[in-house]
Amino acid sequence: MRKTSLNIVYQLAKKNKKILFVGSDLGFKVLDDMKKKLPKNYLMEGICEQNLIGMSAGLAMEGFIPYVNTIGTFLTRRCYEQIFLDVCLHNLPVRFIGNGGGGVYAPLGPTHLSIEDFAILRAIPNMTVVAPCDAVEMKKIMLETEKLKGPIYIRLGRGGDKIITKKTSKIKIGKAVEIIKPKENLFITTGVTTQIALEAIKTLDKDKIKVGLVHFNTVKPLDKQFLKRLLRKMKCIITVEEHSIIGGLGSSILEFMNENKIYNIKVKRIGVPDKFTEQYGTQESLFKLWKIDSRNLSREMKKLVKE
Repeated sequence: MRKTSLNIVYQLAKKNKKILFVGSDLGFKVLDDMKKKLPKNYLMEGICEQNLIGMSAGLAMEGFIPYVNTIGTFLTRRCYEQIFLDVCLHNLPVRFIGNGGGGVYAPLGPTHLSIEDFAILRAIPNMTVVAPCDAVEMKKIMLETEKLKGPIYIRLGRGGDKIITKKTSKIKIGKAVEIIKPKENLFITTGVTTQIALEAIKTLDKDKIKVGLVHFNTVKPLDKQFLKRLLRKMKCIITVEEHSIIGGLGSSILEFMNENKIYNIKVKRIGVPDKFTEQYGTQESLFKLWKIDSRNLSREMKKLVKE
């Protein structure tokens, strides 16, 4: 995903000289071709993320479109005030690309787990928050960001994720994607948890439990019109996200249901528990620890259906 997203920044900058890449000491050979061929559009700064945001806000005020790329935790937690005051308050077209969303940086421990980024950023007015499920969807979303008004946060996964988005699919920021048409039971997912839900559905099919799947590549703003139509027919819903159980996609779905007085649906949220993760390891090992895996998803859906 990261390579795809950054390559699109380079492609866009070739056509639009107002587009800039702004990085935070990202290492050797990151966008090396862009650095050589478009040196004025390539800015690699030091490890000073908060300054990076202020600088990008100033560039946006001068008519540029900065794409800021660094590790997700440093981009969101460390720079909250700068994102809030310098960028979102002025509704500036700064694009935040957060590396290693969720548990990607599991080997580095809790300091590097970006598991509250949705909650942090969706609370800020004017901010758009997206989490593509694979490289194909990432490409389609990145191409849309050039014309988007205001700021956007783009959460990157690990990369190398299974491709489930068809090249012919119409992907738009703010529009949910119906992957498996639901009847009464439904998984609502975002980011790479969409692949996990697909695996769970294969197991449920064997048990004659039919479950639909809707992927929200955009956590904010929610596709409310689609969601309202969808929920009219549902009996059981499980939301799945690689994010804290507090303040993410599941929370936003429940908020929507409450606002629209939709109370007749059984809802279960699956995400990262509300406690610090003590284990180091891999993204997969943390998925099992957090019970964000296909086995648990299928088990929880069976329980919900049979209640």
